[in-house]
Amino acid sequence: MKSILKRLNQEKVLVSDGAWGTFLHKRGLQPGECPELWNVTQRNDVLAIAKSYIDAGADMILTNSFGGSPVKLAHYGLKDRASELNQAAAEISRQAAGDDHYVLGNIGPTGVMLMMGQVSEQEMYDGFSIQAEALKLGGADAICIETMAALDEGILAVRAAKENTDLEVICSFTFEKTIQGDYKSMMGVSPSEMIKAIKDAGADIIGTNCGNGFDQMIPIVEEMRKADAAIPILVHANAGIPLIEEGETIFPETPEMMASKVYELINCGANIIGGCCGTTPDHIRALVKEIKKL
Repeated sequence: MKSILKRLNQEKVLVSDGAWGTFLHKRGLQPGECPELWNVTQRNDVLAIAKSYIDAGADMILTNSFGGSPVKLAHYGLKDRASELNQAAAEISRQAAGDDHYVLGNIGPTGVMLMMGQVSEQEMYDGFSIQAEALKLGGADAICIETMAALDEGILAVRAAKENTDLEVICSFTFEKTIQGDYKSMMGVSPSEMIKAIKDAGADIIGTNCGNGFDQMIPIVEEMRKADAAIPILVHANAGIPLIEEGETIFPETPEMMASKVYELINCGANIIGGCCGTTPDHIRALVKEIKKL
């Protein structure tokens, strides 16, 4: 596959996939069960999710490896199977993507904090390295580090991916609106602070995912673009801000509602657009249709 950066130089905007966890649960994943273990126990179900996004028109899809770090897998007694489960995740998405779509090897946060001494920097780095190497071995075209909140963890993840593979690296943080009206991660990092630190660590593409719908992503992207006029920006937005109705989490934005805002997001500087919580293949299909018009 041609590099994502070179492809963006030609096409300017690419479409990514949508939510995964929701569909794993719809297919039978139980609360407290390890999603990454399904890469070997329920392979066809994971493949069907990946294929649904390719069929919807996505240019790239993630892998079912968000919680695949040894630190996180240790909670399920699967720490020693990290390499196996990450490689299997990439192999599944590679099969769905074929030779003409990108596979983004997905790496999420470990769930522990370096500042609390819960794990050492070396242990965290080594875990991310295991993930990145296995995802490449399974066929990933790039590494996508996402849902980060702390700079130290994000920097270690980017370094591990860059130093242990030759793949392009994407890194996205999750931001929330503060009472002052600006956006910060859970650890107090602003979008502009994130860009400088993560770019210096070696990231090729930066971004923001989860926590917000397109309406909230627009000012985040605007701040990112003011901080750096050139680096490509990825946005994986929720289908709106979640609501609780009769004890169930509902994401209110329909595919048409999300697609109607995509031009504004592109105009602010987004280059890769996809979905996070609450988004479906129908959302991705609507985004593809609207972007093709533009």
